[in-house]
Amino acid sequence: MPPQRPHGIYDTTLCVEELRDALAAHGITLPALRPTGLVILGSCSTATARMLAAALRGDGRAAPPAAFDIRMLAVPEIVPDLRRSVRRYLGTPCSDVQLCITELVVNVIRHVGEGTPVQVRVARPAPGRPVRVEVTDPDSRALPVLVRAAGEDETGRGLALLDAVALRWGVEQRAETKTVWCEVR
Repeated sequence: MPPQRPHGIYDTTLCVEELRDALAAHGITLPALRPTGLVILGSCSTATARMLAAALRGDGRAAPPAAFDIRMLAVPEIVPDLRRSVRRYLGTPCSDVQLCITELVVNVIRHVGEGTPVQVRVARPAPGRPVRVEVTDPDSRALPVLVRAAGEDETGRGLALLDAVALRWGVEQRAETKTVWCEVR
């Protein structure tokens, strides 16, 4: 499976979710409504889907999504697109959030393996609350360890950077997955 471009998948998924919610508000349920089915089969662009959802809601505007949530393969080539997509989602400069996402995804690449399927989630905060960043991977045994790299070391600084910019961070272990999370102002 080739790496997915977050902005296209993310935009399409958001449009389908907006449209599904707007249709449900009018008593119309389409359980099989999927991003590819709606956009490709219906020859509907994301802009058209957003306008349709807004018209059905009757407010003339698209509702902001509650979270940026994407499943992708952890490969180095996807990181710049992921950073841009998160900035577009938050709608404001967010270098600390982008740094944390980069370090967490790169840790998966380095310690679990390139091409590992991951889920990246960024929750839009309530006013005055921190942004929550989560990266979930399928290896519950490869736990992140904060180490202090020496001056000559070429690796080992990722979690130190994350620790420096995050308010707090941690790991949620499950039977077959783990989620490394952090909260950033």
